[in-house]
Amino acid sequence: MSNFFKKRVHSFKYAFQGVATLFRETPNAIIHLIMAILAILLGIFFSISTTEWLAIIIVIGLVFAFEAINTSIETLSDFVCKQRNEAIKKVKDLVAAGVLVAAIAALATGILIFLPKIIELFCK
Repeated sequence: MSNFFKKRVHSFKYAFQGVATLFRETPNAIIHLIMAILAILLGIFFSISTTEWLAIIIVIGLVFAFEAINTSIETLSDFVCKQRNEAIKKVKDLVAAGVLVAAIAALATGILIFLPKIIELFCK
């Protein structure tokens, strides 16, 4: 196997190690995972459209991507500066806000897609 392909395989290996670390060390990632599974199960149950699946997949991906970025920035910040630092606090707060915004967008997407279907199910 060429060196190029070995490096690509290793890059995927490291990325999957990062995913494992995210779920092992970040309690909020587990909450996001539970909500993602719920959305997927609801999508299957209600046979949502391709467009609705695209929206669900995009917001799930965004939440996990932001959570990974948040965790990495917090980890790096804690490594670089052990004591309280207002600039680092600001950075950590801002990256946490990114996760919150993504999670709110995901929740809104889920509500827009699933609430009418749930109402229709119970109002038949």
